[in-house]
Amino acid sequence: MTNLTILAFALVSFIGIATPGPTVLLALTNGSRFGIKAACLGMAGAVLSDFVLIGAVALGLGALLAASEFWFTIVKWIGVGYLTFLGIMLLRSKGTLDVLHTGRSSAGSSLRAIFLKSFFVAVTNPKGYLFFSAFLPQFVRPELPQFPQYLALAVTFALIDFAVMFGYAVLGSRAVRLLKKSGALWLDRICGGALLALAGSLAFYRRANA
Repeated sequence: MTNLTILAFALVSFIGIATPGPTVLLALTNGSRFGIKAACLGMAGAVLSDFVLIGAVALGLGALLAASEFWFTIVKWIGVGYLTFLGIMLLRSKGTLDVLHTGRSSAGSSLRAIFLKSFFVAVTNPKGYLFFSAFLPQFVRPELPQFPQYLALAVTFALIDFAVMFGYAVLGSRAVRLLKKSGALWLDRICGGALLALAGSLAFYRRANA
């Protein structure tokens, strides 16, 4: 795998990641509601999901979802349900900035929830598996060892993903500081509506050969 291959992969990945998706929207809302440090826990969850998805694709799970209507549907509706739940929670928000509790156990639970939300949003989205299944092989040379190539692509994608999410988290944090409570309210409404729209688009999503 050459540096030019990695550069081409990074460019295409950046374009795809920068387009707002569920994990990017969560980074935006986490930054506005909890601050940058706490939002980084959500980013870590999303980055872990990148490695899980790419690892699963390398092991053939993406091909399984592309071939099996049953398993594709199971994963899809889990993702739809979770996105819908998150969207409704944001729409019901009162627009107040959430403050993590100072108690050790409650603060740990809140931070863990931020991490798990971003992780589960990504791993329950079958579009991610199908995307990587179609996307990654174009940058992998079959005559060379597979593991080092997939690892290099996974690390590259994860770094770009984290950088983009961090930018959105900073944007959300600064927007709320400028707009105060009304800003938090409208940001929650916009992101909640966007998550519901993404849930709707996923509900109608079909496999290419379906």
